[in-house]
Amino acid sequence: MFQKVVVVDCYGHLLGRLASIIAKELLNGQRVVLVRCEELNISGSLFRNKEKFARFVRKVTATNPTRGPWHYRSPSKILWRVIRGMIPHKTERGKAALDRLKSFEGIPHPFNRLKRQVIPAAFKNLRLRPGRKFCRLGDLASESGWKHGALVGTLEAKRKVASAAYYQTKKQLLKLRTQAVKNVDSKLQPIGADLAKLGHPLKL
Repeated sequence: MFQKVVVVDCYGHLLGRLASIIAKELLNGQRVVLVRCEELNISGSLFRNKEKFARFVRKVTATNPTRGPWHYRSPSKILWRVIRGMIPHKTERGKAALDRLKSFEGIPHPFNRLKRQVIPAAFKNLRLRPGRKFCRLGDLASESGWKHGALVGTLEAKRKVASAAYYQTKKQLLKLRTQAVKNVDSKLQPIGADLAKLGHPLKL
């Protein structure tokens, strides 16, 4: 069953496993928003992934390097590029599927107010053998030229404080509402009993 938009929290997921699942959902017509892309995990050590990414970045057009291909350094665009490689992006169907995808570092507004989901089939703890090396996508991006890791961390710390305060307020309001319903119910029960004795059809 399709939803209007699915917001996926990428924290603790494996890059390739998550990308393959999201690619299929996009081709099926689902709109997907990926947040906290910097918290994705990649199998293999940071040193090994840095070497692989450095070799990838050196791939340019031999006659005119300004023609590309372009190699993004930010985690959200790296994930976007991986998903694009799993989609026939040069066809109209593939272009439409990529238009249904958004990816972000951190959790920007308004997605911080929406319900976020996880994909257990792509969890690092479930899919990667214990003891195997892994690294964060944010660390790889920072080592490869991405300069906004500290800023994203600061904004995420502020968001978590605001989110905790909002959650406490929500719990208090829910507690007050539950108590108010109980109070009203206790007041209406005697009235309902009196109406039942009189044979009134109204039930409270």
